[in-house]
Amino acid sequence: QVQVKDSGGGLVQPGGSPRLSCAVSGSIDNTFVMGWYRQAPGEQRLLVAAFGRSGRTSYRGPVKGRFTISRDNANTMGYLQMDSLRPEDTAVYYCDVRSWSSALEYWGRGTLVNISS
Repeated sequence: QVQVKDSGGGLVQPGGSPRLSCAVSGSIDNTFVMGWYRQAPGEQRLLVAAFGRSGRTSYRGPVKGRFTISRDNANTMGYLQMDSLRPEDTAVYYCDVRSWSSALEYWGRGTLVNISS
């Protein structure tokens, strides 16, 4: 069984630079790609950053140039480095791994990042 555990959130001051982590355990193969989503209060869950099938990265507009997604080669650990945080980045952040060849998808439980002075 695949488990995804996201962590690293907390109370952060504006301008802070926390790093979120995503630990993946269980059997996943190289068809799986990793992404980070966030959900602000009262809003939909939105994709923030992700790896594509080719390994290229993509970012949502408001976080481009401030957030960086990375992972190890085995797809067992992933990270979201967040720099220059703004109050509007406050949200629960979720790690997601999904297969591009099947309907398999696994989510972490989310980690709250609260930007406040």
